[in-house]
Amino acid sequence: QLQLVESGGGLVQAGGSLRLSCAASGRTFSRYAMGWFRQVPGKVSEIVAGISWSGARTYYTDSVKGRFTISRDNAKSTVYLQMNSLKPEDTAVYSCAATNGYSDSYYIDPSSYDYWGQGTQVTVSS
Repeated sequence: QLQLVESGGGLVQAGGSLRLSCAASGRTFSRYAMGWFRQVPGKVSEIVAGISWSGARTYYTDSVKGRFTISRDNAKSTVYLQMNSLKPEDTAVYSCAATNGYSDSYYIDPSSYDYWGQGTQVTVSS
């Protein structure tokens, strides 16, 4: 089992920044592709960003391109999501997820992921 614990959420004004962290334990973190997802009540979970095992490949949904950055530190078994220029529409519960994929790539489909964190609330006020 791989355990994932998110931190770093909170309340921020529009235009502000937050950095989310997701600490992993229990398995070899460097063999897992990671993703950040977000969900608001009444809507399906959407991929925000994904990163491959090595960190060489990343993906961003269009609405966060140029504002969010996903990164990972395999020595610390942690993946990060730096969120800048936050907007009220970024308000959601953000969760990290891990998948033991077959190649050094990112994964977009939530059904591809095997392990999920409990989520952290991000609220952006206008």
